[in-house]
Amino acid sequence: MNDARKRLHMRSWRRGMKEMDLILGPWADTHLADLPEDTVAIYDKILQENDQDLLAWMLGQQKMPEGPMKPLLAEIAEFAKQRFRGL
Repeated sequence: MNDARKRLHMRSWRRGMKEMDLILGPWADTHLADLPEDTVAIYDKILQENDQDLLAWMLGQQKMPEGPMKPLLAEIAEFAKQRFRGL
């Protein structure tokens, strides 16, 4: 993993909100190394979003914003849903 991806990985695990650590950290562990560069740029923008907004989008409490982040947000939300199913 290059330095930029290592920074994104660390930012995925070190959010301001533990719930987002537990969603983004495992997702990054599983997917970040293999993402195409254009998707890495989108993931970087996602990590710049407010944790409260991210959590609301992940839980379906708020509609995800339209635009280039939406497909990746939906993928991360589905990953979290499958990971936490049955807990």
